[in-house]
Amino acid sequence: MILGLSAALGAAVVFGIASILQAVGSRKVPTGSELDPRRFGGFVIALLKQPAWLGALVLQLAGFGLHFVALRLLPLYLAQAGIAVSLVVTALLATRLMADRLSAIEWSAVVAVCGGLGLLAVSSGDAGEAAVHHGLTIGVIGGLIAIAVLGGVASRSQHASATAVLGVLAGFGYAGVAISARMLDDSSIGALFSSPTTYTLPVSAALAFILYSLALQRGSVTLATTPMIALQTITPAAVGVFLLDDKIRDGWYAGAIAGFAITAVGALILVRFESVKDEAATDSATSTPAHPEGADPR
Repeated sequence: MILGLSAALGAAVVFGIASILQAVGSRKVPTGSELDPRRFGGFVIALLKQPAWLGALVLQLAGFGLHFVALRLLPLYLAQAGIAVSLVVTALLATRLMADRLSAIEWSAVVAVCGGLGLLAVSSGDAGEAAVHHGLTIGVIGGLIAIAVLGGVASRSQHASATAVLGVLAGFGYAGVAISARMLDDSSIGALFSSPTTYTLPVSAALAFILYSLALQRGSVTLATTPMIALQTITPAAVGVFLLDDKIRDGWYAGAIAGFAITAVGALILVRFESVKDEAATDSATSTPAHPEGADPR
């Protein structure tokens, strides 16, 4: 438990720093980018040319290594809730790097995330054993196909609503990462390479990362991040308890539910500190000439 929780908190710190870099780098790529196979290579190359985005990618990979340890050792509801601490890290960095200030409500949210996670840790039982679950594996594969198709459609729009849709899809993608990590069969080298989740795991991660980057380009980072955080936390938690045999300590069901809810609410309040805007994007927006009457503002 201690090793798994330490890994989850370490991952949260790394993810919190990476989120700032990813937002800055993504906003420097033209917003005409979309999840189109014919343009995908160019979009990725454009992102990789941004040092901030490249740094975010490196940190995300490092954070995932820690997160993977947590996913294998902890119930999914605790491992995913632990990642919410990344928002606390982002908020505290915002106060240092961007001269932002936390209001009383936001300081309360910081306390809520930490306190809720502590209550959840005390309430948690053993993680379910890693096991082959054919129905769930098929569901993950089907879900990834649907996420890719819907992401391609949503990325063709520059409307603000596309930001929320892409954020939702990114959240489901990251949920696929957590679920795949739990179902990974590492009993032998042969089993590892023959396990479908060996391949759904990196595909889920890459797809979610790209979709979140596309969402960050199109509108409010808060609008992109809120559904992503909610779905990547709630979905694996439900799957872990109902399908993968994650346990809760006897007599602590109310405490687990309360801890999870408090952590989630606190995290959603802190989402606005994901809103990092580079000066170039701001200057560009303020210097854009007025559109002629009747013209499409996009």
